[in-house]
Amino acid sequence: MTVAPDSSERSQWELLKTRRFLPFFLSQFAGAFNDNLLRNALVILATFGALAGARPINESLVANAAAALFIFPFFLFSAFAGQLADKYEKSQLIRYIKLAEIGIMLVAAWGFWISSLPLLLGLLFVLGLQATLFGPVKYALLPQHLHAGELVGGNAWIDTGTFLAILLGTLVGGALAGRGADARHIVSIALVLVAVLGWLAARGIPLAAASDPTLKVRFSPAAETWQLIRFASGNRTVFLSILGISWFWFVGSLLLAQLPAWTRGVLGGDASVVTLLIACFSLGIGAGSLLCERLSGHKVEIGLVPLGSIGLTAFAIDLYFARPSPLGGAVLHWQAFLAAPGGWRIALDCALFGISGGLFTVPLYSLILQRSAATHRARIIACNNVLNAVFMVASALVAVLGLKLGLSIPQLILLAGLLNAAVAIYIYTLVPEFLMRFLSWVLVSLLYRICERGLENIPEQGPAVLVCNHVSFLDALVLGGSIRRPVRFVMDYHIFKIPVLSFIFRTARAIPIAPAHEDANILAAAYERIDAELADGEIVGIFPEGKLTADGAVSEFRKGIEKIIQRRPVPVVPMALRGLWGSFFSRKHGKAMQRLPRRFWSRIEVVAGPAVAPGEARAENLQQLVSALRGNLP
Repeated sequence: MTVAPDSSERSQWELLKTRRFLPFFLSQFAGAFNDNLLRNALVILATFGALAGARPINESLVANAAAALFIFPFFLFSAFAGQLADKYEKSQLIRYIKLAEIGIMLVAAWGFWISSLPLLLGLLFVLGLQATLFGPVKYALLPQHLHAGELVGGNAWIDTGTFLAILLGTLVGGALAGRGADARHIVSIALVLVAVLGWLAARGIPLAAASDPTLKVRFSPAAETWQLIRFASGNRTVFLSILGISWFWFVGSLLLAQLPAWTRGVLGGDASVVTLLIACFSLGIGAGSLLCERLSGHKVEIGLVPLGSIGLTAFAIDLYFARPSPLGGAVLHWQAFLAAPGGWRIALDCALFGISGGLFTVPLYSLILQRSAATHRARIIACNNVLNAVFMVASALVAVLGLKLGLSIPQLILLAGLLNAAVAIYIYTLVPEFLMRFLSWVLVSLLYRICERGLENIPEQGPAVLVCNHVSFLDALVLGGSIRRPVRFVMDYHIFKIPVLSFIFRTARAIPIAPAHEDANILAAAYERIDAELADGEIVGIFPEGKLTADGAVSEFRKGIEKIIQRRPVPVVPMALRGLWGSFFSRKHGKAMQRLPRRFWSRIEVVAGPAVAPGEARAENLQQLVSALRGNLP
């Protein structure tokens, strides 16, 4: 089942009512919940000697062994998992994986019954293998079942569900493990029951056709993993997005790994305070993920990524300075911790760090899914999983090294914030598109509320020319922020030189143009750039009036559009901006930007009509279509 683009922009909450999404969401939620229920219950039961006949074992030893055994399969089997997810129909593959989970949990129940710690630890490796197989198919399935406008919301729900499942699984695992003599049996029943429920949910997932059914699956962990990385690095934006997500896991893992010791040694809290702070982080991730869709307007808005990275740095650094007052060595329960000076500040920092993480990762995941080749999408996700695991292990090594060099835990947290700032600056230097989108998103979001209509008329793939009326200096930013595909705008070279906007336009690869009587060389170069962009399958945006409107009406379209289409016959999509006339950036009251703004956050509209065939793309015809779309609202 492959979903075609649809004009209806579903709310992310509406997704939970659809068969295209809900069974899959419940299935992946159950899997993440079960993973953490088993891990935490095992650690607690082994630590306190509740496995019959077993001695209590060092908590740190069991916890680290469990984490290592669970994550190791991601290094060995991710490449293999990506190949399977691209080769086979995905809904059936998910059902097989969920059936395997039932088998694993039945063996785990037997392991708890006979109190075999080696067997249970070995099962964590098998459970990690099952999670490794599920990861690529989980994300690769989304673009096949969701409309383009639902992709951000779908990714947000997956991230939210995963972190909530981790939190709830950890809490429930701890609670069930503390049920006394019956704990092992209660945990066993819960594990099998949740696995069965996850499989039942998976039975409702609609078909998702194989992306590359002719692929020859090979199991060669080192060679195939290296091949994955090489292939992913061929798409610079995708690969840097993968590195960005992996970096978040580095910073997040570095911070979360310090919470138990930091809480006990610095904050003076007990285990309930650790749970509180992890809950704040997890709920923050969920809130930030769900907030992405509202802030981005159903689009993949990479302008949110710098906002998220700023938050990650700011709130990590604030955690360093948010030191509670000494309380005479008292150990605080979570309620007393919140009542103590600085308690709420620390909890809020953890929540805001999580929110920033959601704003940072959801657009990157969506961008990867949007810009990856469909035939290789699962393998790209597999590459992401491998690098995530590498960065998580690296964070543990950095923490160990830092502590051996004499850094305190608060200093490690400060180091995480400072490293994040340095890496963010470096990434935005490599890919200024992120910073450009952030600046344009902030500027447009502060000034306007945008209503979009008919944007499904813009081709999802292939070259096209967009023609639109020209009302203000922000027209290109408004259109570029509304259209999902990158647009190469052709604009007057004077506008191209406006401070701040110039950086945005250059980074967006806008094409400056000049009249022949002012600079014939710029004009000739513009036509060459336009043709080259169309030849590369890009979208080019043009304002055929050649200047800002002086009276709000649509001026005569110049013949340059015909010259472009004659040279490179491609579809032409007429568009109109409505409601921008009279804004600070228009010429309604004289020169633009020469007076104080008279309105903020005003409502404007972006409207697109059906594409016009190249043979009918005459300047007069296009002018009439754009004027009709604009209507009586200039």
